[in-house]
Amino acid sequence: MPKVTPNPPETNNKSSHASPETQNSNHLDEEHQAFLADTKSTPRTPCSMYAVNPDIDVQTLLGCVSESLASASVITMDIADRETGPSRNSLLGIHQIIMLAEISVNRALDQLDPIG
Repeated sequence: MPKVTPNPPETNNKSSHASPETQNSNHLDEEHQAFLADTKSTPRTPCSMYAVNPDIDVQTLLGCVSESLASASVITMDIADRETGPSRNSLLGIHQIIMLAEISVNRALDQLDPIG
């Protein structure tokens, strides 16, 4: 069966001009590099509104996280018990994520201070 459309002409000539996409990409790369340079040169001043004391040990931090996750788990299940349909399913999914995080934190605590 004969081919209906002809092959495009072969060109071995490399244009010295970059395509608009390449020029745009290079421009974005330069902007990104400039942004990163500005970001790294600017001193970081953390917000003191919700600051965690840097002297608190890891075990204490993980203990607080474990308690927060346990509270979030109870709250989520309490709300899920009052809901039906897709809202309930979403809340149960969130509860499961919270429980997995709580299990992970508790496992980390066990490794820091194994029981007896």
